[in-house]
Amino acid sequence: MQIVISGAGEIGLYLAKMLVKEKHDVSLIDINDTIIKEVDVSSYDLMTVCGDCTNFSVLKSLQTHTSDLYIAVTNSQDTNILSCIFAKKLGAKKTIARVNNMEYLNPINKLSFINLGIDKMIYPELLAAKEVVGVIKQTGTTEIFEFSGGKLTLFVIKLDKNSPILNLNLMETSQLVHNKHFRAVAIKRLDETIIPKGKDILKEDDSVYIISTPDGVKELLKIFGKERHDINNVIFLGGSRISIKASKYISQQLKVKIIESDPDKCLKLVEMLPNTMIINGNGRNTDLLLEAGLEKCDAFVAVTGDSETNLITCILAKRYGVKQTFAEIENLDYIDIASKMGIDTIINKKLIAASNIYTQTMKAEVTSIKCLTGTDAEVLEFVASKNAIITQNRLKDINFPEGVIIGGIVRGKKSFIAMGDTQIKANDRVVLFALPEAIHKIEYYF
Repeated sequence: MQIVISGAGEIGLYLAKMLVKEKHDVSLIDINDTIIKEVDVSSYDLMTVCGDCTNFSVLKSLQTHTSDLYIAVTNSQDTNILSCIFAKKLGAKKTIARVNNMEYLNPINKLSFINLGIDKMIYPELLAAKEVVGVIKQTGTTEIFEFSGGKLTLFVIKLDKNSPILNLNLMETSQLVHNKHFRAVAIKRLDETIIPKGKDILKEDDSVYIISTPDGVKELLKIFGKERHDINNVIFLGGSRISIKASKYISQQLKVKIIESDPDKCLKLVEMLPNTMIINGNGRNTDLLLEAGLEKCDAFVAVTGDSETNLITCILAKRYGVKQTFAEIENLDYIDIASKMGIDTIINKKLIAASNIYTQTMKAEVTSIKCLTGTDAEVLEFVASKNAIITQNRLKDINFPEGVIIGGIVRGKKSFIAMGDTQIKANDRVVLFALPEAIHKIEYYF
């Protein structure tokens, strides 16, 4: 595909690198000349232009009129919207704009934007907030993502020394399971991502990726030795959009506090979040955190925008006995370090945005993609088309490419875990795990 990306910030640059790896023809535009020069010397195989993406002549210089996809992810919502409208007018087949206004995502308003020429809008901070809320509600996991409205769910569980299935292989583990409502689709061990087979042994500190139906969740947590502890008190460090959105979701049921260093921002937060306690102060101050109730806190969410601060304060929270810690880590090099240091859940807006945008680059119909933290692999939800290869035989008789494992299937209102004898039907939604080299190979089957 011919793809134009406006905005060479964290999200735009990550997307550009990812799409170049997928052999797409990518052009990148940013108004900051220094950033563009840094990209140029980094040897990425893409075209760069320094200029204003709301300028018609600049858009034309990038061949926007022949592009398959135009993505606007600058830090300015208005710029993104305007440039998408212009790109569509010039002839771009599909446009995506990053926004930060909840009103724009209202179904009625979305139709107005589609009529203006904006095919899709993403709000990474809102998506991140929903992931935080999902993990808080489903304690015992480090990452969670729902497919088809919760009919299938991806759980990521880290094995500790007390796990009852430690040092068992998957065949032995399956004998402990009374139902077939969940399936391990991958194991992350140190820097390696493993597509599991029956003889693979589960080891301490493994992160196990599991697809489950709603009926399998209770037994899944029990088998993996994860108790569902109650979350009653939550502290957010940083009055960011993520903490604001997450607080709005949970502050009616839970006791929520936000610690923010900017006094003016605190005043705004007080007006926006009447059910949340706002504390003005430096979150790196241990005494302040203790006065705010860190020792009695059940979940600590560090979303200051500074990865180092988030990492350090989460480690401190763990030391004081906090059950669940979340750190916003935007530097991808820090993700593995954070995981190894005991941080339960990593939040990364780049991966969240990529998950939403990546669906637009696939040839087969893909309704959801989850770009996984700490690994290049992805979990995707494909829709099987009529007469697709995937529908022609039982799964065990189909010669899938290496690096792919089918997790579960949604058929109408029902969901179930895939077995060897399962035969997929047209319009089934199929959730699968795929390593990078296999993603575009598996499209062929759908």
